Amino acid sequence: MRPLLLVPLLASLALPAMAADSTTDEAPVYGPRLEGFEYPWPLHRFELTSQQQSLEMMYMDVAPQGEANGETVVLMHGKNFCAATWESTIKALTQKGYRVVAPDQIGFCKSSKPQHYQYSLHQLAANTSALLSHLDIDNATIMGHSMGGMLATRYALMYPEATHQLVLVDPIGLEDWKAKGVPWQSVDDWYESGKKASAEKMRAYQKETYYAGQWQPEYDRWVEMQAGMYRGEGRDINAWSQALTYDMVFTQPIVYEFGDLEVPTLLIVGDKDNTAVGKALAPGEVQKTLGHYDELGPKIAERIPESTYVHFENLGHSPQVQAPERFHDALLEWLGRSQ
Repeated sequence: MRPLLLVPLLASLALPAMAADSTTDEAPVYGPRLEGFEYPWPLHRFELTSQQQSLEMMYMDVAPQGEANGETVVLMHGKNFCAATWESTIKALTQKGYRVVAPDQIGFCKSSKPQHYQYSLHQLAANTSALLSHLDIDNATIMGHSMGGMLATRYALMYPEATHQLVLVDPIGLEDWKAKGVPWQSVDDWYESGKKASAEKMRAYQKETYYAGQWQPEYDRWVEMQAGMYRGEGRDINAWSQALTYDMVFTQPIVYEFGDLEVPTLLIVGDKDNTAVGKALAPGEVQKTLGHYDELGPKIAERIPESTYVHFENLGHSPQVQAPERFHDALLEWLGRSQ
């Protein structure tokens, strides 16, 4: 492991259910595939056939600003996030000459949400590989946040020759929740709970977990991006997609495979992050043992053969949103080493 890099900063986590709240005249209502929510750059459509279905994977492909450095970064969003949430990171990267590709994975945001689909990290990685082949990108830096960190790890394990380097930002899956005592929950139960959440609950959860008890008005945009899909006709299909993908992340642990990574890896963690899928379902004594990212981060970094570990002492699950300048300084400094 490369030397520990300490970056003291400023925001804690257990993934929330998603659903609708009472609609007001001011509250935005978005379509089943997030119609009506504007992304910061034009969207492109990648059509693919997967599991005997014709699907659409929407993505942003943002050119470098000024002189290109010849490198591409692929951004993988988290479970309660979309490609648009990477807005400040895309700006920071393109200003330094990187091309950035940011897809919405199948089942999320503006991409297709099939009623019947066998979700797996392997399948989502294969879908992303197909997209990159379509774009004639044969090697890229793969960067994932939250669930996207699990996916980015799986991608790097499946396609090491196509992975220049790997960046993991507060990835979930640094521990095996089931092995630690979190009980399994059926997809039907995830679905029912998903239909009951509200923007208010999302906001309270994000304040506590993403931003370590702090809140800024600009964070509301990301709450409404998710909540807006549950206020209209897309509520049920989004709750169902979320349920299927909760089962995916719970039953497909990645923690046992970090030692198999063959590429240089940057692991970035907010020490106040406390994400643990299904934590609320576990007995109180089990809950106390879950989601200690300040302890999990360095342990996982030690397992990765070629890793650099950056931690922010006072940040939560979304350091790239909470403290973008400091986050991007650390990210770009590490990326610059390979140029």
